[in-house]
Amino acid sequence: MGQMNRRTVRDLRRGNRSTLLRQLYFRGPVSRQELGTLTGLSSGSVSNVVGELLADELVEEAGSVESDGGRPRTLLRVAPGGGHLIGVDVGETHVRVELFDLALTELARWEHPLTPGGLERDPEPVVGHILTGLNAVVDKSGASPEAVIGVGVGVPGVVEQGDEILVHGPSAGRDAVPLERLLRTGTDLPLFIDNGATAQGQAEMWFGAGRGADNAVIALIGSGVGAAIVTAGVPYRGATSSAGEWGHTVVQVGGRACRCGAVGCLEAYVGAQAVLDRYGQGGRGAGEGDADGVGGGGEGDAGGAAEDGADGAGEDQQAAFAAIVGAAGSEARAREVLEETAAYLGAGIADLINLFNPERIILGGWAGLLLGGRVLPRIRAATASYALRRPYARTEIGLAELGPDAVALGAATLPLAHFLATGGAR
Repeated sequence: MGQMNRRTVRDLRRGNRSTLLRQLYFRGPVSRQELGTLTGLSSGSVSNVVGELLADELVEEAGSVESDGGRPRTLLRVAPGGGHLIGVDVGETHVRVELFDLALTELARWEHPLTPGGLERDPEPVVGHILTGLNAVVDKSGASPEAVIGVGVGVPGVVEQGDEILVHGPSAGRDAVPLERLLRTGTDLPLFIDNGATAQGQAEMWFGAGRGADNAVIALIGSGVGAAIVTAGVPYRGATSSAGEWGHTVVQVGGRACRCGAVGCLEAYVGAQAVLDRYGQGGRGAGEGDADGVGGGGEGDAGGAAEDGADGAGEDQQAAFAAIVGAAGSEARAREVLEETAAYLGAGIADLINLFNPERIILGGWAGLLLGGRVLPRIRAATASYALRRPYARTEIGLAELGPDAVALGAATLPLAHFLATGGAR
């Protein structure tokens, strides 16, 4: 009985720490009195837990405000320097590693170019680049490794969460990559691995266009196409964590070949390389290229070290895609391709609305933002023509706010979420 009571008290204290830490993180700076109102905890509990968090240097004072008839109230916030977070974007043609403080201010960055497909085909070089990047950002920032709360890794494909984390890519190649086990050969830092679209979607829900919504879909388009589905404030993963492979839903029976091996997939029509192919600038097959960690496909080794190197293949593709978008105002072929792409994208978004009835559809990814910036009204109109009228009327369709390159930021929210849920436990 005594052991059970001790566990209960410890769990209660950790729960109170988590509750207060979350409010301070997302609502701060706030006073102790406001924390009591926000959390429902007694003033004594608030005072005790805040004292612990201050002693642990996880919380700091942030000025004061006048109170009605009394002494000024001290404001509190999560201390940005109370720890560091690392986010890793394993994109289609790059590995990007970024180190942040607790306010998610970037303190250091490292990047290495890749050729598409290597995470599935030959994961060891990719793992080597990730480990090199971890060491590089810690050294550049001057951070102590002990101050790193955790490393979030956003990858393409399906991430199977279990006794062993396995990464499955939808395109041909080696399946069930034991990424966590491979990374453990070179780092003892806490690891959190998830699909890049899911990670970026969490960041948009917390800090971007999803704030205030409980049910939303963050639809991300690069060369790959993926989605983060949030229901009742929680990412929907499905039975085997493969939910969100929106790019591999079929929009054309017997249609274009997709790199996943099927035909008629949405990615084969609205992914960046697919758009280039349809325009007549095809190089690689439909759907290949830089997905910024979204959707299917993996990475490979591009060769020698290139710290902070440019992602040449991805930059070429992005430049060509941007040129088509820019030419749509004056060139008939570019306008035709974008109109067709908007129609396919509208059909795909309508499927999301009809299936999940979200409050918001948030369009992001570097190609998604370029398309949305040019033809968002056309995308909305196409969606309206395919979606059920009532749920469409109650769904906002807008653009992501965190920029085209937010997978590493999203990945950093993975250890941050654990940190907040455990009340700041290391």
